[in-house]
Amino acid sequence: MNKTYKQPYLQPYTGRDSRKTCPKCKRGHSFTLYLDGETGQPIHPTVGICNHTNSCGYHYTPKQYYIDNPHKRDFKGYSPMPMATIVQAQPMVTAQPQPMGLIPIEYVNRSIGKESDFVQFLENMFNNIPIDEVCNNYKLGATRNRNVIFWQIDIHGNVRTGKIMRYDPTTGKRVHDESGAIDWVHNKLKRTGTLPDDFNLVQCYFGEHLLSANPHKTVAIVESEKTAIIASLFMPEYVWLAAGNLNGLTVEKSKVLRGRSVILFPDLSKELPTRPTAFELWRKRAAEIRQAYGCKVYVSDYLEKIATDEEKENGFDIADYFLKLELRSLRSRKVNKDLDVSDKSETSETSETSEVDAIQVETDELERWFSGVQLPDHPVDIAADYCICEPDRFVRGSIRAIRSGEWDTEKHLSLLRGLKEVIELKHYL
Repeated sequence: MNKTYKQPYLQPYTGRDSRKTCPKCKRGHSFTLYLDGETGQPIHPTVGICNHTNSCGYHYTPKQYYIDNPHKRDFKGYSPMPMATIVQAQPMVTAQPQPMGLIPIEYVNRSIGKESDFVQFLENMFNNIPIDEVCNNYKLGATRNRNVIFWQIDIHGNVRTGKIMRYDPTTGKRVHDESGAIDWVHNKLKRTGTLPDDFNLVQCYFGEHLLSANPHKTVAIVESEKTAIIASLFMPEYVWLAAGNLNGLTVEKSKVLRGRSVILFPDLSKELPTRPTAFELWRKRAAEIRQAYGCKVYVSDYLEKIATDEEKENGFDIADYFLKLELRSLRSRKVNKDLDVSDKSETSETSETSEVDAIQVETDELERWFSGVQLPDHPVDIAADYCICEPDRFVRGSIRAIRSGEWDTEKHLSLLRGLKEVIELKHYL
């Protein structure tokens, strides 16, 4: 009887040393090897995938390797299964689905705190914005060595796992060159014997537990947890979720978005012949989610329009844009403190630029939101003393007024926000 061939598989993460140096971008501890299904050994040092999907994108599959090196193919892994094997095969037994693994909520409660380098960065950067609320909302945890824990808690309050990450408290950048730069709570509990080795991890969106408490808010999804946290400080009118990475946006996870209005903010990435950009990939995924659950899903192209080639090369995201605005504001406040009253013209100009950029972002997103919904064809009261008779005409006129800069910008933005809120509350969506 012929032996069934075991397919190659990606090496499971067992610690920092299980990730190698990428052959393309040369970054250490960021390359996942493919292992031979029969021997469990690496197929070749170049056969694997780089974890930096946007900025590098290297992915050399076993199939392509054996096509390029046919003399290495001394097995029948990619050949059709012989008829004899099919005839002699035993009837398949349907395996019972394994229950989804969950972590007791006590681990979350014990970990919650601001004693992480990530939160220290937030406090240093946003000393004019209280961050206690966002830390509590997302239930950020901290380890003894000041790593942050991004808990994955689903819409029903079940704890799926927690991503443990190390950040530089000064720059807010991920630390890649130290042991333990990334780990998972379920893996740590498995190593101590608290959870079984066959723990069935089923991931959900980071921040998903906030959906049930905000049923009428538009949902915004980004790639990284850090980005979701920072974006929520700037635009709290959205429920900000994180997919975890480029491929973390899935149809299966998105069933919790049924009937919601959703805006996707993928990271920037450079277009390569071998792979689509993050924007194109998420636009395709958005269509699948829209078809599966009837969501109103829009993929923001704002960064695609304004980004430089260098920003695309470096995987710039919406949080980087917001941080630019905050840094301008910090510089403005510093100059304002150091200069005399008579020398504040440059400070005022910098502050005004930041405000104009923020207005532009909000106007763009409001315009896209209204273009993605069916506006009422009857008058709408957005306040006790204010009625919008023709919503469609009003939206178009307000957007033009804001862009012209010749009218009361804040008034028009406020009215557009009010109309959006009423439409959501009255379930016109």
